[in-house]
Order: sequence, then C-alpha cells, then structure tokens
Amino acid sequence: MATVKDTIYGFLKGSFLVSDDSFKNWRFILFVVGLMMLIIASSHSADQKVMEIARLNKEINEKRAEFLDTRTAFMELKLESSIRNKVVDLELKPSENPPQVIRVISKKSK
Repeated sequence: MATVKDTIYGFLKGSFLVSDDSFKNWRFILFVVGLMMLIIASSHSADQKVMEIARLNKEINEKRAEFLDTRTAFMELKLESSIRNKVVDLELKPSENPPQVIRVISKKSK
C-alpha cells in the first residue's frame, strides 16, 4: 500500500499520465478541460448580453429624452400666441366677429 507521501510525489511527477492505465485519466482530463472551455464560453456570452442590454437601455433613455424634447417643442408651436406671431408676416389677424352656428333641420319623409 502506497503512503500519502508517495501518492503526492507520484502526482507531482505526473506518473498518472504515463502509466499503463493512463488512458482513462487522459479521457477524464480532456472531459474536464472541455467543461471548463464551455463554462468560459458561456460566461463570455452572458457578459456580451449584459453589455448589449446596458447599451440598449442607454439608447432607450436617449430616445425618450429626444421624444420629450420634440413633444415640448411641438406643444409650444401649437399655442395660439406662437401661431399669431408666425402669421404676423402674412398680415393675418383673428376675426373680430365670432363664428355663427348654422343648424340644419331635416325632416324625414315617411
């Protein structure tokens, strides 16, 4: 029976990789390496998605701010006072007579 010291020494020398039954050890090592590569790739993919989400959130905030600025400018343009100021050059003035309501009464013939 091997002692702990011999086992550790054999592991450090790498004798488990060159012994007669090393094929199963190599298969396990390659399996573990493959799993580690899969974990690293998955981590990089998750990081890219997080960065994409952050970029899209920033773009959403910019578009929302642009929308609010445009809406505010449009509301100011719709005001009667701003319309009056713009049509002064065309010499248009508001009517002094209020509009008249025309009522049409129609009788249906039976």
